[in-house]
Amino acid sequence: MNVRALAMALACVLGLFAASPACAQSLTWKFKSEHPNTVSVELYSDNRNRVWPGSGEVYSLNDYSTRTINISCIRGEKICYGAWVRNTQSSSWGAGYGGKGSCKRCCYECDGGVTPTLVLD
Repeated sequence: MNVRALAMALACVLGLFAASPACAQSLTWKFKSEHPNTVSVELYSDNRNRVWPGSGEVYSLNDYSTRTINISCIRGEKICYGAWVRNTQSSSWGAGYGGKGSCKRCCYECDGGVTPTLVLD
């Protein structure tokens, strides 16, 4: 985690900037799975030790509809997605299982915006 992100997070937690839009922000993700099997998705902060949804849970994409996931994050924080076919890691997208892979165009800045629909096929 970089020092600036840590300082901002600490200041927000302590309430020093609670009314500031720099503290709390959101990012809306849109996913569409075209894979025939269930796909698991997690979102990873590149700035701090944070995973969404967390606690060992994953977002599941198990039909062909578009799924919208809204997360709370810190303004300016870089968030990346990792997705993989459930119960296997042979097919993955973005940063993959555990967010350990490298990716191009799988990260977005927490800025109150909405990602384009990310199609996983």
